[in-house]
Amino acid sequence: MNELLDVTLRSLAVYLFMVFAIRLFGKNQLSQLNAGDVILLLLISNAVQNAMVGQNTSLEGGLVAALVLFVANFILKKFMFKNQYIRRHLIEDEPEILIKDGIVDLQKMKQQEISVDELEEAIREHGVEKAEDVKLAVLEVDGNISVISMDKNNSHSTKFSRHKRKYPRKSHRI
Repeated sequence: MNELLDVTLRSLAVYLFMVFAIRLFGKNQLSQLNAGDVILLLLISNAVQNAMVGQNTSLEGGLVAALVLFVANFILKKFMFKNQYIRRHLIEDEPEILIKDGIVDLQKMKQQEISVDELEEAIREHGVEKAEDVKLAVLEVDGNISVISMDKNNSHSTKFSRHKRKYPRKSHRI
């Protein structure tokens, strides 16, 4: 087989594997990576490098592998934009409401493996003292916790802020 076609197919296979592995094991935001996450990323990149380029260590082989990754990512994003099913069921998860009108959903928190301390931290970071003062707190698909606070009259305020989770979303689908 042509060496560059081999690199193309290998790179595409590794890309698809990584997309599903991240979906299965959850995803972290780059700004929230801890030392263990950085080490994991470095080891994964080293482990899959040879799987993508095989024996071809030429400049062309590396450029083809990089190009395939960019194109595959571009195509996946187009599919996600055009097809709700692919986005919601294969790639991303649904947002989860953690607090609604001051009532904490402990079952959702347990499903998503969010501690009370973590939720309280997110609330405090938004200038809200307690959960009873939260109109809505949502675990977003990207792992952020969004918080909308209530004003004194129990109607929601326009203040909207976000808290990045330190841990990936718990994913139950692939």
